[in-house]
Amino acid sequence: MTAVIEKPSVRTEPRSRFTEVWRVVRLHALTPSVFFGIPWIILGTAWLVMIVIGMIAGAAGADTEKMGEGMRYSWAVLSPQWYLVVVGVQAIGLTMSFALGFGATRRDFWLGTSAMFGIVSLLNAVAIATLVQLEKLTDGWWLNIAMFDALWYGQNGWLVDFYTTLALQLFVLFIGASVTTVYLRWRMRGMLTLALGAIALILGFVAIATFTESWPAIFEWFGGIGIVGVFTVVLGLAVGCAIGGYLVIRRATPR
Repeated sequence: MTAVIEKPSVRTEPRSRFTEVWRVVRLHALTPSVFFGIPWIILGTAWLVMIVIGMIAGAAGADTEKMGEGMRYSWAVLSPQWYLVVVGVQAIGLTMSFALGFGATRRDFWLGTSAMFGIVSLLNAVAIATLVQLEKLTDGWWLNIAMFDALWYGQNGWLVDFYTTLALQLFVLFIGASVTTVYLRWRMRGMLTLALGAIALILGFVAIATFTESWPAIFEWFGGIGIVGVFTVVLGLAVGCAIGGYLVIRRATPR
């Protein structure tokens, strides 16, 4: 009686780079609440607070037009951005080891994560830019409130609101992700070096600008490039973080 040992079948067909990257995107999409649910709960809660304030002010006979003007300086529309930094951290710190265990390379993981960041930022930018226009169309949801039509929003049209939101969301996501790659690569020593380096760079810039009396020229330059120019700089910083994170993650060790 002979025993027959069957060899396990091994996939030999090559898988495309797109397929590998898309697998990482799908892995991130298994927890949509992290990327979409919680940020919009935060934003929706801020919107409800504004609605309640508007209803109370209207019922009390307050000057809602002045109230709406004051609300334009509120940062409520940016409330999810701070959480998105945490999303960037979690996307790398909590998912990388799982992805590598399923055969993804570090390059595929970073490209897939970057693609997920792009999708999230794109959809959120479309939604927020559209809500700005709806708020203007309804005169502040018929209550004269300014939740989305605040800060720089609502002044230059849908396309500018879309672009600035896209740049800002990419920036905060990649800030969280790139800093996490530093921790995975060098642990606390790397984090301390990064923090001290950033502080030294900022203090050095402030010192140079102060001693050379360059602050008026700096503010004039930012005013000259306009809101689109400022957020183009922000987008450039996001790209820099994405490139830096890719270079670091190639030798990073997951927990």
